Parts: sequence; C-alpha cells; structure tokens
Amino acid sequence: MQIYAVSDITTYLRELLESDLHLADLWVSGEVSNLVRSTAGHLYFTLKDESSQLRCVFFRRPIMGEPLENGQQVVAHGRISLYETRGDLQFYVDFVQPEGIGALQMELERLKAQLQEEGLFEEARKRPLPRFPRRIGVATSPTGAVFHDICQILARRWPLVEVVLAPTAVQGPEAASGLIHALVALNDEPGVDVIIAARGGGSVEELWAFNAEAVARAIYASGVPVVSGVGHETDYTIADFVADVRAPTPSAAAELAVPDRMEVLVRLGVLAATMAGEVKGLLDEGRAEVQATVVRLERTTPDLAGRRLRVDELTRAGTSAIESCLRSLRQGVQGFALQLRSLDPQATLGRGYALVQRDGHAVTSVREVTVGERLGVRVSDGEFPVRVETAGRGRRGRARRGERQRPQQAPLFR
Repeated sequence: MQIYAVSDITTYLRELLESDLHLADLWVSGEVSNLVRSTAGHLYFTLKDESSQLRCVFFRRPIMGEPLENGQQVVAHGRISLYETRGDLQFYVDFVQPEGIGALQMELERLKAQLQEEGLFEEARKRPLPRFPRRIGVATSPTGAVFHDICQILARRWPLVEVVLAPTAVQGPEAASGLIHALVALNDEPGVDVIIAARGGGSVEELWAFNAEAVARAIYASGVPVVSGVGHETDYTIADFVADVRAPTPSAAAELAVPDRMEVLVRLGVLAATMAGEVKGLLDEGRAEVQATVVRLERTTPDLAGRRLRVDELTRAGTSAIESCLRSLRQGVQGFALQLRSLDPQATLGRGYALVQRDGHAVTSVREVTVGERLGVRVSDGEFPVRVETAGRGRRGRARRGERQRPQQAPLFR
C-alpha cells in the first residue's frame, strides 16, 4: 500500500485541473456573495446558483461595468485551479461583467482588457506614418468595393504611390488566419511603407476577424506601421486599438495614409516663394555689402598712377646715376691704363733705352760692374751679351781743382 503526503495529492489535483483545456478557458454566470476586498485591491467572492457555489478570486480591479456587489448577477471569465495551501478549489477570474451582455461582446471586452493590460494599446509604442510613402500594402478582400475605393482615393490624392494588395477573406472562419498571412506577406514585401487593414461595415459577427487575438498580435508585431480602417465610424474592433493609426472607414484610411497632392503643391508654392524672397534678400544684402566694400577700397587705395610716375622718375634717375658712375669708372680705368703703359718697361725699351742685367738683376751703377765681366743687355726686340772692357765713372765724379775736364770717355761695352 502506497501512502501519499497531502501536498502530493494537492499538487496532483492542481496539475490535473490545469491540464484540462476546457477548465482553462471558462465563462461562468452566477450571483456574487461573500464579497471581500483585500488591502492590496484583490477581490474574493463566491459565485452561486440555486444548487451550488464556487469560490472565486480576482487579482485586479474590474475593467467594465459597475463595481461588484453582493447579490449581483454577473458573468465571469477565468480558469479553474486548486489553492494547495488550503486545498480549496477556486475559480481564478480575469474578467467579470454584469449579466445581460451578449457572449461576443463579453469576449470582446475580456480580450480588450487583457491586451490593454499587456500594453498592446499603449500610445507611446505607436509609430507615425511616413509623410510621403512610396509603396502601400493593403490587406483586404480583392473582390469587394473597399479595395476599389482605396485605390481611387490613393490615385487622386497621391498618384506617385504604388499599391500592393495582399488578398484575404475579411469575414468567416478563414478570415483571421488570412489576415495574419496577409500582414506577414506585406511585412516581407520590400519597400512597403504603410499597411492598410480594411473592410466595409457589418455586424459584430461579420467584423469578428478583426477582434481575434491572433490578428491583434500580428498587427502589434508588424515592422511596418498599420492603419486600421474597419467598418463604419461607430464600429470599433481590437485591431483599431492595436493599430498605429485608427481610421473611421476604409476610405478615411486611404486618406490618412498619403498626403493630398494639391495641399503639397500649395505648400511647395509657398515654400518656393518664401525661398525666393529669402534668396533675394540675401542677394540684396550681399550686393550692398560688396558695393560698400568697393567704396572703402576706393577710398583706401593709394594713388597708383602717382606712385608709378615716381617709380619711373626714380628709375630714370637711378639709371642716369649708374651710367654716370660707369663713365667715371671707365675714364679712371683708361687713365690707369695710360699710366700703366707709360710705366711699362717694354715701352721704355721701345724708345731706345736698354736694360743691363747681371744674373737676372738690373745693373743700376757703373760701380757694380768690373772689367771683363759679361753682362746681358735687353732692348726692345730681344737680348744680347756684352763684356766690360774698361771701368767707368759715375755722374757724381768731379775733376780736381785746377784740372781740365777730360774728354768724354769711350763706351764701356763692346
């Protein structure tokens, strides 16, 4: 016999209950009793009917309807599990609403509250649409009037845009999966700047594909901004709350996705006029500044003509002074040349003089030679040797007193 601990049994029961998919997604109607609100804001109450009761816990404040009260008939959504600590079977409520509202509306409100709590509706995460899109993806039925209207509006407002259709059913059992595939395909299409998810008006059942949780999460996961244009202006779907931009109608979605070319043309005209005025103002400013600068330059520019004349005068004076100096130098050089020529021994020899040399040295006195000595005599056209025959007397020799002057002696050399 095997004996189990209490915790083993309670854990087994909890896991058994939570593995039942039917018990994980329940709508339960009943009367509220034993309502208690904790200091943390959690609600503990009992749902009962004529024969049974179910313990309930609600870990957040009710989103829709009046605050819960004892004796109130409500419809609650949640899951069945076991609270192991006390062994209590409990209904863990995540959405509660007064009874009397349709099942689809209740499911819509429940999903809306859930996704809002997860942050899928946060305005901070929503992206602005590009001002001038080049390619727009459209997820809608290819056979309805919606796609035709969207194309007409896009062509009229911004004919430069290219429309890429991802055909899908927009109502019926295949609509939700078709919308998801269309959104994924348009995200994979290169160059798509905006996606329009659209369909015409209809009942809650006909629009239900745009309330599907999987479609909402596909819109949330889109890397391209999504414009939701579903139904009429009064119709709201989960897709409207998740999309980056909600349009009241499919036609309005097309208008929001692109600019109006006429407005752009007017704006461009205004900008062009403004730019032309700015450029003209800048040119006028620049022209005035250049003119002022020219005037300042004319005032401060030296008298170039007078300076040029002065330079010419100085050039002429300098040239004249240099030529005069050169003439003077030339005359001085010529005078020195004449002096040098007059001192040239060769010129003296040319006038009949001779140079007597001994051993390469000039003989300047008769007292320097002796009889019989051989000397060299240099004349203007060459040299010849001589020998001293007799001794000579210098100019300073005088006759003795009372003696007659002797006749001039014969030449010393021969």
